[in-house]
Amino acid sequence: MATIARCVSCGITLLLLPTAAVHADSPKAPTGKQAKTVVPAGDRPGHDWSSFLGPHGTGVSDETGLLDEWPDDGPPVLWQKRIGKGYSSPSVLGNRLVIHHRQRDRDLIECVQADDGTPLWSYDYDTDFSDPYGYNNGPRCSPVLTRTRCYTFGAQGRLVCLDLETGKLVWEHDTAKEWDVPGHFFGAGCTPILEGNLLIVLVGGQPDSGVVAFDAETGKTVWESVGQKTWDNVETDQGGKPYRWTGKEMIVSYSSPIVATIHGQKHLLCLMRQGLVSLNPQDGSLRFKYWFRARVHESVNAARPVVVDDNIFLSAAYETGAALLKVQPAGTDYEVVWRNKRGMSTHWSTPIYRDGCIYGFSGRHEEEGMLQCLDFKTGELQWETNGYDGPLNQLRINGQGEIVDVNGKPATIFGRGSKIAVDGKYIILGERGVLALARLNREKFEQISRASFKQVRYPAWAAPVLSRGRLYLRSEDNLLCLDVAKSKP
Repeated sequence: MATIARCVSCGITLLLLPTAAVHADSPKAPTGKQAKTVVPAGDRPGHDWSSFLGPHGTGVSDETGLLDEWPDDGPPVLWQKRIGKGYSSPSVLGNRLVIHHRQRDRDLIECVQADDGTPLWSYDYDTDFSDPYGYNNGPRCSPVLTRTRCYTFGAQGRLVCLDLETGKLVWEHDTAKEWDVPGHFFGAGCTPILEGNLLIVLVGGQPDSGVVAFDAETGKTVWESVGQKTWDNVETDQGGKPYRWTGKEMIVSYSSPIVATIHGQKHLLCLMRQGLVSLNPQDGSLRFKYWFRARVHESVNAARPVVVDDNIFLSAAYETGAALLKVQPAGTDYEVVWRNKRGMSTHWSTPIYRDGCIYGFSGRHEEEGMLQCLDFKTGELQWETNGYDGPLNQLRINGQGEIVDVNGKPATIFGRGSKIAVDGKYIILGERGVLALARLNREKFEQISRASFKQVRYPAWAAPVLSRGRLYLRSEDNLLCLDVAKSKP
């Protein structure tokens, strides 16, 4: 029987469902097991989705030739796979898909063929991570793929580099042991990024190792930055009092960093727990910082910064709201264009910019979740929707975990959803598994198609992935591949 509970610390509503045990057949020591030779992905045009939020790190896809609307029962299912626990999205490079998940006391990095799910190799290691708030104990970060390498970051801070062809270990770091990393709320949950030959990871180490850059090929530490030197004695927006560093702060964030070129300079933008920092990605030196943190202790920054020209948009839940910064030409200062603590409050899903507007999910709790459209320059709300036109008190949760109306018909409720912008449309995944195809503009929300699949149920918190006309959805225990291409080759 399904039950509903709310985390007393962070207030998130949970649907607790009985789940079947997932059995691991992996050995008790780290291994790299090759299964079959990969089949080349020459059957479809399209793009790789080789790291978190796709080729641009923004949730925006350049693919075309997708279905203008879906069949009544949704896009066709190409394949599905039972997997272990976790909230990380898969990553796709060519015809290789890598998913990081947990089976019992093992973290499993598994590579399969993207077109049909055929196993290629797997690598696993032991873990005893336990989420302090009762969420699942699997990985939170997406794999990062190159032509030769696969990088993963586990919930306990284990950073692993594997050979993408064979799955064999190249190097690894146990960041929680090698650095002084205070415990954080939900484990390590910030996907690393590649910048040239550097793998940049928000390690969260005291006193000044919030961000660490590694040589991507050897794993050697290149530079460390952000912490006490950054935030001690800085002015905050909390009564005007300067912040006093204690040495016990969580520095790590749940917002993945991003590199953007602004006024001809590369900025490594990291939305840390205390706020935004811009670093020189080559040496970690500080360009500027901006305090952006909730007053609530049990809070996180989780949505990635959104960069448009020389503007940086930030958003967070826990009554933090949103802000727009304009970087000055020298690259070492900024102007606060607007700041609205009651504005878009993104819990974890990164907003997307389109044609003068920012589209994102706002709300700390599921029942507060709204898809909002803001004017980018002013922050003014243009419209918002939760996906349902009627009163919420008429809805209920059925035995399958779906939200239904008084007639038992599935209702479109997004909650705190995720989305992909592609081909003039948006693919939206609600946190209870509702999948929608929509047109968004500053005047209104227009839904084109709706679908749901029994394999994708609450909590569907992993961001959807799109590569070569295939849409990949990950729930807590299933990976689903859908065909959204308009025509077959």
